[in-house]
Amino acid sequence: MSLIMEANENKDINVLEKSIREKEVQDGNHTDSDADSQTEILRAAGIGIAKDDPTEPILTLRMWVLGIGFCMIVSGLNTLYTLRTPSLTISGSVVLLLAYPLGKLWEKAVPNWTVPLGQLAFDLNPGPFNTKEHVLIYIMSNLSIYVRLGADVLTEQQMFYGYKAGWGFQILITFSTFLIGFCLAGLFRAIVVVPQELIWPGVLGVTALTSTLHHVNQEQVQVRYNTWKMSRYAFFTITFCFSFCWYWFPDFIFPALSYFSFPCWIKPESKVVNQIFGMSSGMGLLPITFDWSQISYVGSPLLIPSWAVLNVFISLVFWIWIVAVALYYTNVWNTAYLPFQSSQVFDNTGNIYKVKKIVNAASGYKLDVKKYLAYSPVYMPVTYALNMFGLSFATLSALLVWVVLEKRHVMADAARRVPRLVLESLPGRSRAYSEDERGDPDVPLWWYLVACVLALFMSMFAVEWWNVELRWYGVLLACAVALVFYPALALVYATSNLKINIDIFCRIMAGFVFEGKVLANIWFFDIGYITTIKGLYFAQDMKLAYYCHIPQRKLFLVQCVGMLVGTLSSLGVLNWAMNHITGICTSTAVNGFSCPYSRTHFNTSLIWGAVGPRRYFSNQIGYSALLYFFIVGAILPIPVYYLTRRYPKSLWRRVHVPLFLGGLNYLPPATGMNYGSWAVVGLTFGWLIRKRLHSWWSKYNFVLSSAMDSSVGIAGALIFLTIYFTGASKNFKWWGTDVHKNTCDWKGCAHLSIPKGENFGM
Repeated sequence: MSLIMEANENKDINVLEKSIREKEVQDGNHTDSDADSQTEILRAAGIGIAKDDPTEPILTLRMWVLGIGFCMIVSGLNTLYTLRTPSLTISGSVVLLLAYPLGKLWEKAVPNWTVPLGQLAFDLNPGPFNTKEHVLIYIMSNLSIYVRLGADVLTEQQMFYGYKAGWGFQILITFSTFLIGFCLAGLFRAIVVVPQELIWPGVLGVTALTSTLHHVNQEQVQVRYNTWKMSRYAFFTITFCFSFCWYWFPDFIFPALSYFSFPCWIKPESKVVNQIFGMSSGMGLLPITFDWSQISYVGSPLLIPSWAVLNVFISLVFWIWIVAVALYYTNVWNTAYLPFQSSQVFDNTGNIYKVKKIVNAASGYKLDVKKYLAYSPVYMPVTYALNMFGLSFATLSALLVWVVLEKRHVMADAARRVPRLVLESLPGRSRAYSEDERGDPDVPLWWYLVACVLALFMSMFAVEWWNVELRWYGVLLACAVALVFYPALALVYATSNLKINIDIFCRIMAGFVFEGKVLANIWFFDIGYITTIKGLYFAQDMKLAYYCHIPQRKLFLVQCVGMLVGTLSSLGVLNWAMNHITGICTSTAVNGFSCPYSRTHFNTSLIWGAVGPRRYFSNQIGYSALLYFFIVGAILPIPVYYLTRRYPKSLWRRVHVPLFLGGLNYLPPATGMNYGSWAVVGLTFGWLIRKRLHSWWSKYNFVLSSAMDSSVGIAGALIFLTIYFTGASKNFKWWGTDVHKNTCDWKGCAHLSIPKGENFGM
């Protein structure tokens, strides 16, 4: 009976999806050609080319051992590496590749014994290592990426603010933010996961690699794309080996290949040349690099649709290479006295802002107004002010208007069905209708609601019991922010694989509500912003499980176990590091454990928590003009929406206002070089090669992305551990390691000079 009860929810979700698609077709948002293109993309990524075998074992001992093992190791290492500079991230693609030989080794070496466990039993070796086990191992270890986000905030609180809350607070706040993101993905699943037109491009590399490694219907793929005879497996192997070997050059042997701004090498002292072509503090107008980690800084361009790449590239050209340049060379906001681009903030002498002059531990991290007035206002480089504030404001209002115009039917239909879905999913409600097409019972909504209530209780209890300045109503307000923006953020991410950030909005809101309270600012940011990022990754994993025919209830269990294991592993390593690494989070820390990410968060929270947005936007610098971007963002989607409806087959239907305004969210610290090279590669493969060499693109594009990501990830980890971590790189210097550093670009030269002993502005 329970299977029948839960199946009704899936039926309702399918009905919702069908009605949404019908209305999108009526409105011109979705066409048959779009559907054909999506089907082709999915098949190229190895999805839908093999029949599902529902008898395959999934929750096997092999999956649990490898999944929990990788989750513990990767969560711990990523937490440790986030404390170090240079940092390192062990990505999910690395785990996906490493898990395969271990799974096959288990398949060959472990005896096929059945072990009794009371009335139950389990097999030591359930047979061939299958795709579903492999994907669940990846999903569980993928949680390690979310863990490090919270670890940065905990480090900031303890090491920079000196507030040691203990294990209880750490476990409750970390696990509760996990749960909130998990619940966001689950509650909005019918809107952001189930619809077929939302393909979630970020998972295509995973499916391509798993289908390649497991030889899923390799014969069908070979016949379908018989123009190119090399198998995907052989192509992956060759590409992986070449990329692995090559990455040693830009990362260690010849770093100038990574920052290939040769005009700056020719004219190292020319301010204008370095500002135009510079890849560190300049515009990056000549985006040439031979480093895949630079090209894929914002994500693999091979996975992102060409229309999304084009929207972001146009945004780069207009906002950075035209608008920001005009503002900079006309000295708006005194930006000409600062580098064109930097993630730092500055004082009125052009030096990095010394926050400790106005806020310090002796004052309880409260702003000393007299010292602030005597020192300097906070000044931002032009790209920082324009993108992190102006365009962020515009993106927030544009997202809300865009959802109302483009996705109102999605939201309205979901809102009408949610109450009934919740009531009908409750235990004891008997309903008789068929199961879904796969016969798998769905996860009832009340499971996510219970998890949500638990998460709210844990987070409110944590902030009140340990007195971290954020009150219980601040938790609710932060969750409300996440709830409002999550659907729009997820819809953008599900179609473009590009994240739009709301971090500055959370900082500013906390700065107004909890003015002068720095700890409240960091935890409002954690609950309001980081939970949405976690929610995006959870939803992406749900879509991956759907593509791989993994039952949702089994996925639910694996994600819950992964959250718990990842939390405990991360906190264990974090506490060990803070108690045992000499000088941690200081400039004299051993092995570079200076906590760079937490230090950046520390400076940001001091500015918005202590100085506060009220002072920031009311001074005489002129930053209050950035608030007009809210109006720009609210207006811009309207004419685009009208033109799309008026000319449904024109290029207007490819214009995406939220991406045009918010697609540059990594800039800074990303530069024009990162986005420029990313766009060139993305358009070359996603448009030119797909059009001219379509069969090659269909067979190899997503495999190429997986090979590049995994090879660079493994090579980067190996170089880090054997070269940089051991200190072996200290004495390795030659022209190729220093030429890009001996430039005005690397030093961050400003356009206008400040006379010695004087200052600018106020």
